[in-house]
Amino acid sequence: MVPVVAAVVRSGDRFLLALRPEAKRHGGLWEFPGGKVASGETEPEALARELQEELGLSEVRTGRHLCSVRDPGSVFEIRFWEVEVQGEVVALEHEALRFCRLDEALEMPLAPADRQFLESEASEALTEETGSA
Repeated sequence: MVPVVAAVVRSGDRFLLALRPEAKRHGGLWEFPGGKVASGETEPEALARELQEELGLSEVRTGRHLCSVRDPGSVFEIRFWEVEVQGEVVALEHEALRFCRLDEALEMPLAPADRQFLESEASEALTEETGSA
C-alpha cells in the first residue's frame, strides 16, 4: 500500500478542491490537494511539502487525521487530514482550484476516493463542526 495524504482545507463551510491535470491518473476529476508520502517523511511533513509544491503555501498546520480510503484499482491509500493554511492558494500543478460547499462538491466529477470520503461519516462530522447541513 502506498500512502497518499490529502489536505482538507476549509474556509467556513467550504472545502478546497483541485482539478487534476488531464494527463494524470484521474485526470479531469476534482480532488483534495496532496500527494504521496516520501520515504522517511511523516504524513504532516508530506502535507506541508505537497501544499508548498502544489499551492504555493508555506504556512501549513496539520490537524487531525479524518479517515483513510483505498483508491479503487490502485495501490494507493488516501489519508485525509484536516489542514489549516495561511496565505493565498495558487494552482501550481492543478488546472483549477475551487472552494465549495459539501452539496456543491458532491455534484462535481470527483476522484473515486475523494467522493467516498465526502460521502462518509468523516465529512458529516466536518459539516457538523462548521454548523452547515
